[in-house]
Amino acid sequence: QVQVAESGGGLVRAGGSLRLSCVTSGRTSSTKTMAWFRQAPGKEREFVAAVRWRGGNTIYADSVKGRFTISKDNAKDTVYLQMTSLRSEDTAVYYCAGTEGHIIISQMGSPASYDSWGQGTQVTVSS
Repeated sequence: QVQVAESGGGLVRAGGSLRLSCVTSGRTSSTKTMAWFRQAPGKEREFVAAVRWRGGNTIYADSVKGRFTISKDNAKDTVYLQMTSLRSEDTAVYYCAGTEGHIIISQMGSPASYDSWGQGTQVTVSS
């Protein structure tokens, strides 16, 4: 099972940038799928972005397209979320999630598709 641990959150002004990191460990394979979700106070957890380890297919939530980029470093077993043009509505706890194997693209945005979750890292965007 994939194990994950995220880092990199913090306080940033609107319009600024931040990069989150998520290190994967455990008995991982080259076919895992990794994703970022976020949860704002009083709201449900929502999908942000996901990437297939093999092939590098990525998908994004409409709300972050063109501003956020998910990427991976195979050698470091790390997935990143580069966030630019941050807005106050991006304020949330960001969670890294992972699972072994490929997920069909239509399911990559579903929290139920992932069985490993990090503790979350707070991102606060001040206006």
